[in-house]
Amino acid sequence: MLVLDEPTAALDALAEERLYREFDALIGAKTAIYISHRLSSTRFCDRVALFDAGDIVELGTHEELMRNGGRYAELFTLQSGYYRDETA
Repeated sequence: MLVLDEPTAALDALAEERLYREFDALIGAKTAIYISHRLSSTRFCDRVALFDAGDIVELGTHEELMRNGGRYAELFTLQSGYYRDETA
């Protein structure tokens, strides 16, 4: 098992995407745990656990959590808003 804590904190968005794609291919069927506050990284994960005060409050795939419309969806939408041009 491999645990990565904020592995892309110093990378720009393009480098982050490249790293996750290459790492996903490298890790294969092994278990890797990514700890990140940047929710864009969850798109590369098989399962997402959202923690609050040390407790898992939501668990599922990115798609499931977005469909559920809970705190994860709220945070993901908030963060993704910084990457969209709202004036277009």
